[in-house]
Amino acid sequence: MRRIRRSLLAAIALLPLLPGLAAAAEIRVMCSGGFTAALKRLIPEFERASGHHVALALGASMGNAPDAIPNRLARGEPADLVIIAGEAVDALIAAGQVRPGSRTDLVLSRIGVTVRAGAPHPDIATPEAVARMLLEAPSIAYSASASGVYVSTELVQRLGIADQVLPKARRILSERVAAVVARGEAAVGLQQVSEILGVPGAAYVGALPDALQRVTAFSAGLAIRAEQPEAAAALVAYLRSPAAWPVIHETGLDPAP
Repeated sequence: MRRIRRSLLAAIALLPLLPGLAAAAEIRVMCSGGFTAALKRLIPEFERASGHHVALALGASMGNAPDAIPNRLARGEPADLVIIAGEAVDALIAAGQVRPGSRTDLVLSRIGVTVRAGAPHPDIATPEAVARMLLEAPSIAYSASASGVYVSTELVQRLGIADQVLPKARRILSERVAAVVARGEAAVGLQQVSEILGVPGAAYVGALPDALQRVTAFSAGLAIRAEQPEAAAALVAYLRSPAAWPVIHETGLDPAP
């Protein structure tokens, strides 16, 4: 832990933007669930080392939930930085909400399967096994954000089981899928691995097999009306640095290339 903290401090000290940041700033960050667990662990060290403060707001990368980050921005909620699925950053750039050229990929995220703690773990080693799991499950929960869009509009269609699966599947808004499964409201859940790990009462089964996997880049983008662009850029540089990698790995993610 001391070695990680020394690496973190060194990484921040070397950021080229920091010498011009004499005054502490409040960085308003909107983050979606895939990177939330890692970010919450990384913020305190960044704050201690940089002197800045991070004000964090959470929401989905996409979708029609009131707290979805595109909807927050459309309502005019203030933000300096968004950290959401890369494709959602691109959409916000096209919509004039995020600065062109500011997308920076931070991590790669995979979709996993969860069941209630104590329940048997289904076989998900092959596409055929995943199809069998989804057909046999009495109820299924999936995210309203990037992973859920893939599950409901591509995955089950590729497997040829959409008509059997979608009627018993539930789209979860503004809550972790694993929490719904932990309460017994769904037998099986699919969401980003980083959003499954650590949820009390839920068990992580594993990631979808490579043949069915959808790897999502979670990326940072500078809000078009950012008031602290330099401080936000310093945070992005830290999140991209090797000092952040141990936490990124521990929360079920991989650093972006």
